[in-house]
Amino acid sequence: MLEPIDVDDETLRAHVAGAQIPALLMTVAHLTGDYSLLRAEYRPAAMPSQPRGGLTDAAEADVREQALQALVRLRDGDIEVPPAPKPEELRRITSWALGSDTEDLVPLLAEQIVLAGTDPKAPTWTKAQLAPGREFRVAIIGAGLSGLLAGYRLAQAGVPFTIYEKNPGLGGTWLVNTYPGCRVDVPSHLYSYSFAPRLDWPDHFCTQDMVLDYLRDFAHRNGLVEHIRFGVEVTAMAWEENSSSWRLTLRTATGTTGAVCDGVVSAVGQLSRPRLPAIEGRDDFAGPAFHSAAWDHSVDLAGKRVAVIGTGASGFQIIPEIAGTAAEVVVFQRNPPWLRPTPQLRQPIAASAQWLFRHVPYYAQWYRFWLSAPGLRGLLDSWIVDHTYPPSERAVSAANEQLRSLLLAAIQTQLADAPEIREHVVPQYPVGAKRPLCDDGRWVAALQRDDVRLVTEPIERITPRGVVAGQQESEIDVIVYATGFEASRFLAPMSVTGRRGLDLHAMWDGAPRAYLGMTIPGFPNLFCLYGPNTNIVGQGGSIIYFSECAVSYLLDAVRLLLVTGQRALDVRKDVYDEFGAWVDHGNENRAWGFSTTSGWYNEGGRSATNWPYSADEYWRRTHHIDPADYDIA
Repeated sequence: MLEPIDVDDETLRAHVAGAQIPALLMTVAHLTGDYSLLRAEYRPAAMPSQPRGGLTDAAEADVREQALQALVRLRDGDIEVPPAPKPEELRRITSWALGSDTEDLVPLLAEQIVLAGTDPKAPTWTKAQLAPGREFRVAIIGAGLSGLLAGYRLAQAGVPFTIYEKNPGLGGTWLVNTYPGCRVDVPSHLYSYSFAPRLDWPDHFCTQDMVLDYLRDFAHRNGLVEHIRFGVEVTAMAWEENSSSWRLTLRTATGTTGAVCDGVVSAVGQLSRPRLPAIEGRDDFAGPAFHSAAWDHSVDLAGKRVAVIGTGASGFQIIPEIAGTAAEVVVFQRNPPWLRPTPQLRQPIAASAQWLFRHVPYYAQWYRFWLSAPGLRGLLDSWIVDHTYPPSERAVSAANEQLRSLLLAAIQTQLADAPEIREHVVPQYPVGAKRPLCDDGRWVAALQRDDVRLVTEPIERITPRGVVAGQQESEIDVIVYATGFEASRFLAPMSVTGRRGLDLHAMWDGAPRAYLGMTIPGFPNLFCLYGPNTNIVGQGGSIIYFSECAVSYLLDAVRLLLVTGQRALDVRKDVYDEFGAWVDHGNENRAWGFSTTSGWYNEGGRSATNWPYSADEYWRRTHHIDPADYDIA
């Protein structure tokens, strides 16, 4: 619950000075019903990293003063806290913020701009109401953020469930990734459930331990831990037609056992199986060697020669952290990343902003909206291939070229004193073909250190003493594989057998797909979270957004089974195929589908991971289940 505003004018003025201008403007317009501050000249810049919204000093001073007067009136009881904005109010405020009509976004945004403690996505039914005498139990595989969310919603609906987690603790990727520098690369306030926001994130982009603390607190506060069986791995599951149920094979510390359930939710994620590169001699290295997702904290890097293979998201975070501790860091790079200027990446959130989150109604909600705004309008558009441009490995459209110029200028500013490394840090592929990384200047600064050496020649082999690249051997004491994950191997290494003995992995044949990223024909009552083609790319927000959409759909599917009295929900093959073709067409016409640059966004000529359309498109398609899409029996 929010705390009352109980400070004097000058203290309140100091708190307002720490407000993010776009969020402040929208909050004041909402609280007062006065839209006079929503002027064209006050429309914010498109980058949420600019807390002033790109305003001049005079304009900023005027905005803050008018906001102060509105909050004084709120404190003194001259205005009352309004309800959530009506559709037309929501449309007016958000259309001003985004610079275009948001009529199509209003239903989605209405679930976001609500008073603290409100949960518009909560199920409006319970199993006891719909099917009081029926047994229906769900197995959830994985206790990461998606698995915990599924458990929470099922508990709200009174549907029995068990979460099977192979690790000794909850948190999924945020439990196992403990490498130096590990943190979120989306703003912290987008990395929490919309209905359970954390208002006291200490940093703009929080570290691994802070995210894990949030997930643990959420699970304990909501009674989820008692539903989790830790140290239990699901190795196989098979559909039994006679009973319309799934039989699970479970591996535990004491042996193998089984379980039976009516529905299965796979919440194992995409980035959970480390990928080790197929390099000749990899097993011959004599020193410590480990993947970033299995960091060996017993290895002291002080004074060591450390090789880091890979400069993707994890390597990008690790290298600046260990430089200066290790005697030498040798960085083996295949493709440089595009850098997205993010000056707040390692900065704490000001105490004044923290105060606003706790005391000012709706400020946290409008702040969160503004953080996600670029993905709602504009950013994805710059990654769409324009075949008349024409597209190339430099840029896929005029908008993509403009974005490239902006990012290139930011990189070149950092290279003023080191032009010799320019060719090694400027990507030769379109922006969006690989994951752009948040940058506050530490990456280029690390590469300029005397004790950091960048190697861009392909690795030829690994020897007992080191790494050979460009026919030169670098003698190494420790190897860190920052080589990512087997993102396209969904549900691996589980054996999944559906109707008539259908093997899921054989059916996929290396090209995983699912309807809405969730359901697969021949595998009734099986739902994937963060499944094929649900990786959020350029749409703003975090994977939590997609998980919330998918779990809403999952709950509606369970509701449909209960209310109809049917046992099996199986997506139609034609629906599945049509959806897959539509998604493939979208991916083929995005930067990652056009470019020949290698990476997990596009493996084997097809993206099995990425969602190529808008965030609101996924929301619309998952808001309710359409019974016509399924065979129900």
